[in-house]
Amino acid sequence: MAKGMFEDFEILETIRMFQEEHLDVRTITMGISLMDCAAGSADETCRRIYDKICSRAERLVAVGEDISREYGIPIINKRVSVTPISQVAASSRTTDYAVFARALERAADNVGVNFIGGFSALVHKGYTDSDRRLIASIPEALATTEKVCSSVNVATTRTGINMDAVREMGEVIVETARLTADRDALGCAKLVVFANAPEDNPFMAGAFTGSGEPECVINVGVSGPGVVMKALERCPEADFGELADTIKRSAFKITRVGQLVAREASRRLGATFGILDLSLAPTPAVGDSVARILEAMGLERAGAWGTTAALAMLNDAVKKGGTMASSYVGGLSGAFIPVSEDSGMVEAVELGALSLEKLEAMTCVCSVGIDMVAIPGNVPATTISAIIADEMAIGVFNNKTTAVRLIPVPGKDVGDHVEFGGLLGAAPIMAVNPFSAAAFIQRGGRIPAPIHSMRN
Repeated sequence: MAKGMFEDFEILETIRMFQEEHLDVRTITMGISLMDCAAGSADETCRRIYDKICSRAERLVAVGEDISREYGIPIINKRVSVTPISQVAASSRTTDYAVFARALERAADNVGVNFIGGFSALVHKGYTDSDRRLIASIPEALATTEKVCSSVNVATTRTGINMDAVREMGEVIVETARLTADRDALGCAKLVVFANAPEDNPFMAGAFTGSGEPECVINVGVSGPGVVMKALERCPEADFGELADTIKRSAFKITRVGQLVAREASRRLGATFGILDLSLAPTPAVGDSVARILEAMGLERAGAWGTTAALAMLNDAVKKGGTMASSYVGGLSGAFIPVSEDSGMVEAVELGALSLEKLEAMTCVCSVGIDMVAIPGNVPATTISAIIADEMAIGVFNNKTTAVRLIPVPGKDVGDHVEFGGLLGAAPIMAVNPFSAAAFIQRGGRIPAPIHSMRN
């Protein structure tokens, strides 16, 4: 590794972290501005989108593989995020925005990336006509593509919550589930509803390239639940102050690895170095679980009383360690709690230790929100919208990013399981409170911003 950044003992320790503790660079994500791709026709806009992505990201996968091989650093995914398509497509004379999703898919296939994000709209204060067309096209777009990811930001602390958009997104999720029912509603795994969405998030399915981002930027996401877990196992009798320091030291080391990869990838690709997202993002692999970290702190199972406090400390310590290691920590950064992607979370649900309500409480202090949760396929759209509304309120009133990625699986009920495969894992179907929120959701309008949003 680069001797200017690492001492010999750090190099040896980092190698051990890769080999034994599941440390990896989860993704190199190239953000590409598509603002210059707008045209008067959909065909021309699609052509420009395809050409620009293929030109800019032509070497992304090869460079990622070269860095991985040269430095011995596992780099799991190479991805692209783009300007929200609702902005790029606004001047095109079409109502069927799924054509733009298919152009993104063709470009992703051509450059060889795992996912491409940015089939997105930002409607936290209201809709443009283009936003409406994009949101209406989400179900078909996700049903007819494999790599395209979609996100909609429906709330911010500065504007409040767009409840009309919240209502519509419940309906969109149900329709996406229906169109991908033959794949256990897999389309919903590529759809995120946000409050306070960051412009530089490298993680899917919520990545897009915001209007404040450069023409072409490299954002890197590093993940190391296994590293933190091993560190905690080495201090079983430590008090919480010592535990926090242990987690911070681990996060510092993980972030240094990410910074090396990010700077090297940016240099080789001729792109701006954006941010490092230090997120403890679990995978179904044994030893790569956030739930197991919480249990290592003394909880019998994730979801037991004390879980929210443990997660709060973990999230804070990760952020503190990361910001000491790099001046460019951004994105989400902290701990993710996606149920299907975390074997410990799955087990906690199966044992009855973890409910949807407890997950909601945990999202008050974690990096994202109610993530990769499979629910019965007969849950009404209004109930899904109400779950979104609750989660958006947590983000807005706590001035943090949060999100919902719910998967209502047609034909499945509580007690059933669903298999998504790969990093998406498997999930038990979780119970949802059966009482109706339909009249609440039908009110529409906008929940005003909280008083603490008045900061200027």
